[in-house]
Amino acid sequence: MGKREDLVSKLRGVPEGLPSAEEVRGMLAADPSLRCVVCYARISFDGRVKDAHGIEDQHRDMAEAARRLGWLIVYRYTDNDKSASKESVVRDDFEQLLADLTTGTTPEGYPIHGVMAVNDDRLYRRPSDWERYLKAFTSHEERVYHDSNGIQDLYAEGFEIKGLLGVAMSLSETRKKQRRTRNSHRSRAIRGQSVAAWRPFGWEDDKVTLRPEEADAIRKAVRDVIAGASISEVTRQWKEAGYLTSRGNPFQYQTVKQILMNARLCGYREIKGELVRDGDDQPIVGEWESIITPKQWFAVTAKIKERGSGAGMTRGGLVHKYLLTGILRCGYVLEDGTVCNNKMIGLKANDWLKYRHAYMCKKTVDGGCNKTYKRGDKTDAAIEELVITKLEQEAATKAKDVPDWDKADALERAMKSRRELERRWHDDEDTDVDDETFFRNLPVLERRIKELRADQKAHEALKAEAEEATGDIRKSWKTKTLTQKREAIKKVLSAVIAVPGGKGNKAFDPDLLKPVWRTSA
Repeated sequence: MGKREDLVSKLRGVPEGLPSAEEVRGMLAADPSLRCVVCYARISFDGRVKDAHGIEDQHRDMAEAARRLGWLIVYRYTDNDKSASKESVVRDDFEQLLADLTTGTTPEGYPIHGVMAVNDDRLYRRPSDWERYLKAFTSHEERVYHDSNGIQDLYAEGFEIKGLLGVAMSLSETRKKQRRTRNSHRSRAIRGQSVAAWRPFGWEDDKVTLRPEEADAIRKAVRDVIAGASISEVTRQWKEAGYLTSRGNPFQYQTVKQILMNARLCGYREIKGELVRDGDDQPIVGEWESIITPKQWFAVTAKIKERGSGAGMTRGGLVHKYLLTGILRCGYVLEDGTVCNNKMIGLKANDWLKYRHAYMCKKTVDGGCNKTYKRGDKTDAAIEELVITKLEQEAATKAKDVPDWDKADALERAMKSRRELERRWHDDEDTDVDDETFFRNLPVLERRIKELRADQKAHEALKAEAEEATGDIRKSWKTKTLTQKREAIKKVLSAVIAVPGGKGNKAFDPDLLKPVWRTSA
């Protein structure tokens, strides 16, 4: 990327070796027929290689044409990887070109006698841009314009209309290409064919066969996220493991999020966030090997949206070094008979002790008493054992607590109603459903179907999460990250009251840790 930006920078501004503006004006005085021109190059897509070869080729062709015509190129404008047909895209160099054409000189003071482009669609693709360009170009007399069709007279009568017709044809062709691309994309999706331009992470170059190591990493990430891990943790783990994206870049948070939320993982196809379905309203299953089950995909996407509201942003908050920081609360009884109840903090233990960390109630302006101290390793072990036992007890019945989805009949009725409405609307002999009736009733049915599908998806996610919980909890606990363990603990415990053990060096007593269980996990 650095090399590309260096090249783009070289292809922008005053060409290397050009005489100063004062010297050029002297050349003009000696030869009034000399034309000082500027060149504009643009390309919408820089290609997968991202090496700026497209604009480099354009500038080379224009330089050769200027040499043949005896023109002097005094400035180069370059918009790389920028569309001219999208209103939302700002082309900085195009805007600078219009400003310079209006003033009559480049930023360095070189006069502008004309413009060169390899084709007019490099300069403009929308009527508004054509009108702005023509106004700026003709703001000074006797300028020249050159493209692949040769020298054009932009001052000629009727040229404005001719230009608009060219823009309209170009815009029409652009929209045709976009429409063909969309139709082709959807048709391939309906056939279950892969439409990925790059090798998806997790699959081989054929985009069908799994790449085992990457697929395993995705499976683990999905299980971890469902169990409470953050995408940031998964991103860090993938970076530490040395995984790279299909384009050879280190993983970033947003890239990992997109991978985990991609329906391709379970074999489904999505277009603009909606599953592609067949005539029976069932999701299309692709030709590629799936990595996870649909239930797991519903669960992981629901988890991610629940945490980040679907925005893909990391959530704020402290990253704790110790398992029970903020969960342990001081149980020391104060002189007035009340309990301290201050949140205890984790801290590094003294070097001469056998354990590495401890928890204490630190005296603070918020009311800490500095009276309770607990050995860290044994405290963690005791609470972990309590939580694991609790989770094992709940796991046996958790999946049974999620009933089957009870709105399947309602969804089928809504789908049947929509099909019937469409049938009657297309039936020329059925005069009861005219256009007005059809378009008045269709949105109601569409909204009902969308609501039911969303409810079904949420139920599938809940069911999948419950089934995940029935696994070997004790074994999987060892592989959890610190954040995952904290999340699991906070799901079943509101707090843990740490009662002081009294004065002197007493043996650790787990009975002095009083768990406060949540009534509903």
